[in-house]
Amino acid sequence: MSRLNLSFASCDYDHMRDLVSGKVRAEGIDLTPLTFDEPHLIFHQATHFSDFDVCELSFGRYVSLVSTGDNDKLALPVFPSRVPRIGALFVKNGSRIKRPEDLAGARIGLPEWAITAAVYAKGWLAETIGIDLASVTWFQTGIDEPGRPEPVKLKLPKGITITHVPDRSLTDMLLADDIDCVITALPPKPFREGSSKIRRLVKDSQKAERDYYQSTGIFPIMHVIAVRKSILETHPWVAVSLMDAFEAAKENAVKRALKGSHSIYPVPWGNDAALAARALFGADFWPYGLDKNRPTIEAFLRFAHAQGVAHRKLTAEELFAPQALDRAKA
Repeated sequence: MSRLNLSFASCDYDHMRDLVSGKVRAEGIDLTPLTFDEPHLIFHQATHFSDFDVCELSFGRYVSLVSTGDNDKLALPVFPSRVPRIGALFVKNGSRIKRPEDLAGARIGLPEWAITAAVYAKGWLAETIGIDLASVTWFQTGIDEPGRPEPVKLKLPKGITITHVPDRSLTDMLLADDIDCVITALPPKPFREGSSKIRRLVKDSQKAERDYYQSTGIFPIMHVIAVRKSILETHPWVAVSLMDAFEAAKENAVKRALKGSHSIYPVPWGNDAALAARALFGADFWPYGLDKNRPTIEAFLRFAHAQGVAHRKLTAEELFAPQALDRAKA
């Protein structure tokens, strides 16, 4: 039987390295890898041009599309990017905003209302800190460059309004005191360059994020892997084959991270970080599958619906190819 040729677009992750290199192969499939430096380039092409058979997608964008029935792809419970997002809130040094509770009634900017990082951060503000999101004056534009379109249709709840700013960046607005806080996955440029003009609102954000995980089980999922629906309809076995391959490649990466005999990554104490992750999250500290990730996924769906990113309440099972869910339980 001839093998199925599928294109695969993702960023350069170590936990997918062996799949991209061919060391790990999906049974019955020949993958043509397309590696990108920036995930938003994949998201744009995948949602507007359907260029890829298998690709990485923004979780927030994907959930929004599923909620409107506008998705031509179906996700696998494979999560290439996960980043805690309490550290995604930035303020100007010397700001009147000293703690998250001070954001009630504040002016907050974000690059997209539906961007996954912001959905998590807003959900944390609303559910954990007690901020009424309708009390906030919201602004939307690019982080360091003016203008940025919202990629999905929103169904904003009553009381939420967003001012789109076409001619200024969030960084400029923050430094000029025209907004009080920025919620963003990519830190503002001055922060990235080491300037003291901008700081994280939550000073020890790592501790806050560890505490949040321990109390809620939420380990934020940023991106999913999705497969063109037409492929799954014609070749339903593809979901299982890909799940097995992604899992094998990830397990190899985890072993590399824990081995510690030499520097796999150019990060001082990288092995210690991997050991600390295992101590906090358990042996499978980068889990795939629905059941191991249900607290995170269900929290995100709750946040997304409350914020008008998801147009209706979704169940976690609706998001994923059924064959992949069955495989994850096996």
